[in-house]
Amino acid sequence: MDSSNDEALDIIVTNVVATFRTRCHLNLRTIALEGTNVIYKPEVGKVLMKLRKPKITASIWSSGKIICTGATSEDEAKLGARRLARCLQKLGFKVRFSAFKVVNVLAVCSMPFAVHLIDFTKNNRPIASYEPELHPAATYRIKNLKATIQVFSTGSLTVTGPNVQNVATAVEQVYPLLFECQKPLCK
Repeated sequence: MDSSNDEALDIIVTNVVATFRTRCHLNLRTIALEGTNVIYKPEVGKVLMKLRKPKITASIWSSGKIICTGATSEDEAKLGARRLARCLQKLGFKVRFSAFKVVNVLAVCSMPFAVHLIDFTKNNRPIASYEPELHPAATYRIKNLKATIQVFSTGSLTVTGPNVQNVATAVEQVYPLLFECQKPLCK
């Protein structure tokens, strides 16, 4: 970060998507009839199950693959996944919690200044793209971190990446580029 501006940026993680396997076949009809907080979607071939604490929603397929969304940290995602596995065990399935992996993290962050998007895109051309007719934000992709940053003219950022560490690193990398393209303050 810039030495003259020592205030810390708050990166707020809004969604963590994680997957895991149960290593057994799951009867979706049984889960739908006997489980709590479930929505059976036979046309898609899955069951949606919601947990209240931690607040997550899980898509459950009969193959035993489960995708959990809605957690606000990697630890919360793992706790929710384990609780989900325990719920399935209580329904009589021989569930073994395995292959847990955080696959996506969505976070938001606000810069303490507004950004001139056209200048930002011109300065960082192949990596940054801005199509105001299609989307109000400039897109900045960092290949080595597998992170994508949506930069809005207000200074708001939406960051997606494979884990929380990569999201934080992506914000640290893009901050100096945004700082040099900040809009002057209106008086």
